[in-house]
Amino acid sequence: MIKFVSKDAFHLRCRVHPWHVLRINKMLSCAGADRLQAGMRGAFGKALGKAARVDIGSILFSVRVKEAHVKFAMEALKRAKAKFPGRQKVVTSHKWGFTNLTRAEYSRLRNEKKIINDGSGIKIIGERGPLSRLELFREKY
Repeated sequence: MIKFVSKDAFHLRCRVHPWHVLRINKMLSCAGADRLQAGMRGAFGKALGKAARVDIGSILFSVRVKEAHVKFAMEALKRAKAKFPGRQKVVTSHKWGFTNLTRAEYSRLRNEKKIINDGSGIKIIGERGPLSRLELFREKY
């Protein structure tokens, strides 16, 4: 992505992180090793590595790019999916950025000044609540 698109022209989000600790109970298996090992007594094991627990259909990575750079993002994700076990799909979403809104919904809410920026996502100002809060946000944004 950095080669074909500049590093400031895309936003890559890793949705799954490896928190599950893999452990091993090291045991000697050579002749005369029966005095050195304790079998399964206290077999919690030492940390060997980390892994991510992923369900079928989980989203692993998301990339946010402009329309002109979609083909580069698709190619980058197509090459990256070979690095992961199992079968992955590369899908283009019709949502706006990392939000749950389509482009039309996002532009409508932005024109109505009902959207607050929240990092890489947004917050939508609801219809309920005190009027002072609504007026405060409309003046600010």
